[in-house]
Amino acid sequence: MGNQVEKLTHLSYKEVPTADPTGVDRDDGPRIGVSYIFSNDDEDVEPQPPPQGPDGGGGGLPDGGDGLTLPSPQPYDPRLHEVECSVFYRDECIYQKSFAPGSAALSTYTPENLLNKCRPGDLVEFVSQAQYPHWAVYVGNFQVVHLHRLEVSNSFLTDASQGRRGRVVNDLYRYKPLSPSAVVRNALAHVGAKERELSWRNSESFAAWCRYGKREFKIGGELRIGKQPYRLQIQLSAQRSHTLEFQSLEDLIMEKRRNDQIGRAAVLQELATHLHPAEPDVGDSDAARTTPPPGRPPAPAREEGDREAVVH
Repeated sequence: MGNQVEKLTHLSYKEVPTADPTGVDRDDGPRIGVSYIFSNDDEDVEPQPPPQGPDGGGGGLPDGGDGLTLPSPQPYDPRLHEVECSVFYRDECIYQKSFAPGSAALSTYTPENLLNKCRPGDLVEFVSQAQYPHWAVYVGNFQVVHLHRLEVSNSFLTDASQGRRGRVVNDLYRYKPLSPSAVVRNALAHVGAKERELSWRNSESFAAWCRYGKREFKIGGELRIGKQPYRLQIQLSAQRSHTLEFQSLEDLIMEKRRNDQIGRAAVLQELATHLHPAEPDVGDSDAARTTPPPGRPPAPAREEGDREAVVH
């Protein structure tokens, strides 16, 4: 009855609609769009505890608790953990994260040092390995407004960071910003909003909406009809890139943040597996019978917490 949808679990790029790998965008009829539904991608997940030693103590002790010397933690390096990418709406670039030589825009600072660089209306991003990036709006007086655990809160910047390093990210999105006072008003006006009152799916969408005022950052801010106008271009190397297509900016942001959470190495591995799948053994008739047709990956088992997507 009515419109029917097919649900799938997004576990790898095999389930993501992609542009032609050669970079040629052929207009050859209807395309598939993926929508994330019933999913909040980040801050509702409890942080992972540190590894435990044999005696139940933290694994961060110099000898690991068992006489073995553990490597000291490495400083956070965006070039190792983050994915270089650009976002396009049709032919217009609306977001770019670049690791070009000489670029200092992605440099990170301790929360205390970051305070010296913030001005009211700035967007702040806190980053850490294997975690979703957390965005906030700096509103002055050492405080930020941010969406965290399904509630918009007003916190001290040092508390909101939860010990993570941060940076000012006013220049990642290329939309024209509102005035600093308007950005602060947008943020403070929603302090206390929670759960069903929220119009944003993650901290990045909320903070970006405060700064740019565009409905595309809100849940359901765009109709998912027809051809996908948004493209996420992932830089594989200096000469190679791969493009994924989306029907809304909201969905694209969810995927971009997932990439940052799993890390650069995992993203490149997923894409390598997708672009160059292993050839099945021709002599294996069982494998030949169970191999799905092109474009139809085998349905993975559902696990609690997996994303769902709707195929349009």
